[in-house]
Amino acid sequence: MSNELKTHRRHWWMASLALAACMLSSGAAWAQAAKWPSKPIKIVVAFPPGGLTDAYARNYGEYLSGKLGVPVVIENKPGAGAIIGIDAVAKSPADGYTFVMSTSGTFWQNRVLYSKLPYNLDKDLTPVTVFPSGPLVVGIPDKIPAKNMAEFVAWAKNNPTSMGTYAPGSYPHMLADQTNRQHGTKIQSVHYRGEAPMWLDVASGQLQVAVGSYQAFNTMSTRGVRAIGVTGSYRSPKLPDVPTLTEQGNTEKLVTLEGGLPLVAPAGTPEAILKRMADEAVAWSNTERAAKLRETFAIPNKPKNLADTRKDWEGEVPVWIKLAVDLGIKLD
Repeated sequence: MSNELKTHRRHWWMASLALAACMLSSGAAWAQAAKWPSKPIKIVVAFPPGGLTDAYARNYGEYLSGKLGVPVVIENKPGAGAIIGIDAVAKSPADGYTFVMSTSGTFWQNRVLYSKLPYNLDKDLTPVTVFPSGPLVVGIPDKIPAKNMAEFVAWAKNNPTSMGTYAPGSYPHMLADQTNRQHGTKIQSVHYRGEAPMWLDVASGQLQVAVGSYQAFNTMSTRGVRAIGVTGSYRSPKLPDVPTLTEQGNTEKLVTLEGGLPLVAPAGTPEAILKRMADEAVAWSNTERAAKLRETFAIPNKPKNLADTRKDWEGEVPVWIKLAVDLGIKLD
């Protein structure tokens, strides 16, 4: 037998073995997905109870439990800018029983905001869907004599100013840093473990500005907190008379972007399970309870299926990462 033929046969055997291994692996994954779920599913929320992330997870989780016939447990694991909760899921088995919800920045920008993370955001996790957050509200205490963002920036140049954020590296943190760089202000970012205490400190005057969800802002809107703008490309349905920051003349890319609250699974979770979870999120979004949640939080749009989520993820993540790199924020 010639050496060439021996080499050809060796390559054929190697290819056959690889194909067999692939078929066994695919078969195991299919069998796992076919009998899924057979036990409770856990969704880790990387923030405390009471915020938009928690509200989405509990509402969706209750619907999911009814559709799949197993309990869906919501576990709040806040801390370290969502790193604790995300790390717990990144190190969990990829069997379709553990997921995590957090803000988009903690999945997208943290890979450049931190020099070292206990997990790899590109390799250890995979997106399922993104629950939209809608326009965020920029709110200040009534005592500050500013009616819009430009007037507030002028005021901040001459007064000690702190901006509340709901996590290091979050949207308001980036907005504060960008404002400082462009306008020469010295706004200090104060990080909170959730929105409720942040807006309470705006109402008391301990903070001079904060950025967050409409619902959390609205709890303090009758206690001396006033909206001077909203982020994103359209006005909040609940605040139709409050112009976007773009309408106010801000041309920065950051103020036009709308983040969200991704539902993410450990990498390697069977494709059929990822698709089912995303499809159920889409189905849930068309229910009366989901519509009520969106109305409460002034969110007009809905989560998408797995294919569209991946397409958006590929297109949007590089934009957010570039913004974080350009701003030069480092959190460690």
